Amino acid sequence: MEDYNKIIESLGVKFAKARHIRILQPIKIKNVYDVENSILILYDGDVKLAGNDERVQAGDLLFIPGGKAATISYGVGEPKNISFEEFMTRRESYFESMTDQTVIGKVPNSFGLINFEAKVFDSVNFFTSLDIPPFFIKQHSKLASLIYDILKEDFSDEVGRGRVIRNKTEEIVIEIVRHILKHRMFVEQLATNSTYFKDPRLIDIFTYIKNSLAGDLSNKQLANVANVSEDYVGQYFKMLTGINPQDYIEYQRMEAAVNLLRTSKKSIRAIGHEVGYKDTAYFCRRFKMMFGIPAGKMRRRESLMIG
Repeated sequence: MEDYNKIIESLGVKFAKARHIRILQPIKIKNVYDVENSILILYDGDVKLAGNDERVQAGDLLFIPGGKAATISYGVGEPKNISFEEFMTRRESYFESMTDQTVIGKVPNSFGLINFEAKVFDSVNFFTSLDIPPFFIKQHSKLASLIYDILKEDFSDEVGRGRVIRNKTEEIVIEIVRHILKHRMFVEQLATNSTYFKDPRLIDIFTYIKNSLAGDLSNKQLANVANVSEDYVGQYFKMLTGINPQDYIEYQRMEAAVNLLRTSKKSIRAIGHEVGYKDTAYFCRRFKMMFGIPAGKMRRRESLMIG
């Protein structure tokens, strides 16, 4: 457990969004994708995860790690099949966002949602690095209470609101990790992570990539950072993380692009350049391939579900 405690201590947790949503009509959204982690609690109605036959009841939760595409059905009855892009274009037709504290958890066909980051050494998405699928958590009173408290705080203007939300988001991360450990889920992935997060050369590579997205991120340069041979660095990185360094770099570049699209008014061309893509058309193609929607739609959204 000491290794897991060290990982938890190293986690930088950042609250992103809270939503209380009423489902207006039953839909099935293909390949929902976001860079942030999502935890959803069903208050009433139905939520289904493609490929998972678990029966979900009110009070059950669904955790979706950042970077994992999932096909999700919402609502009771025969769902309308839609693409993620269509959902993002017409989301007001499917979901209604509510901000009344007094009705949290009391509305028919509704759920609560929290989005957050959890990064090791402020560089690596912890749950993404586990390479685990979305999963349900059955009737977890502590998580349910934390989500309710965050929603209530987010809909208020009380003094200290931001601090309370930040603290409770950190508790959510801890409770998810505890659930994984208690139920011995993804044991091999956790053991691997606890090993490679102790390797200072790998942490140096992670840090360098994060700080140099627009710069030289060739295997030769990564080899210099880690003080290993150029021929070995790709094998070394993949052995410890399960992915090759260039795939990891692209994910980091796209994650940074999403953040800039949401928080800045820079042009898509400028954002592409800032995260390491000199060819704007190529950046846009890769962006849509990864997220399923054009970069411009990511910018325009204030998503009710995952924004």
